[in-house]
Amino acid sequence: MATSRKSNFNDFLPLMAEKLGGDGLIGELCKGFQLLMDRDKGVITFESLKKNSALLGLQDLSDDDLKGMVKEGDFDGDGALNQMEFCVLMFRLSPELMEQSQFLLDEALHQEFNF
Repeated sequence: MATSRKSNFNDFLPLMAEKLGGDGLIGELCKGFQLLMDRDKGVITFESLKKNSALLGLQDLSDDDLKGMVKEGDFDGDGALNQMEFCVLMFRLSPELMEQSQFLLDEALHQEFNF
C-alpha cells in the first residue's frame, strides 16, 4: 500500500519551497498541520486525518494509507503526530525537497544571521 501512496502523491513541496522560501514553506506546513489536527488534542490522529484529509487533496487515500502515514511519522510512539513530526514527515515524503533541504537550511541561516 505504501508504494501506491507514494506513486500517487503529487510532490508540490519543492515548488512551494522555491516560491515561498524556507520560512514561507514552514509556515504553510504549519497551516496544513492546523487543518489536519484534532482540535481538542492538538495533534493529528488517524481519526482527524481521515476526517480532514480531503481539505489537502488526500481524499483518495485508504484507511491503511492514512494509518501508515501516522505510523511512519510518529517518532515518540504516542499514536499521533505533533507539529514537528508532521513537518518532518512531509519532508521525508518529498525526495526532491530532501535534496534541496541543505539549500533551505543555508537560506534560513543566512536570513537569521545576515551572512
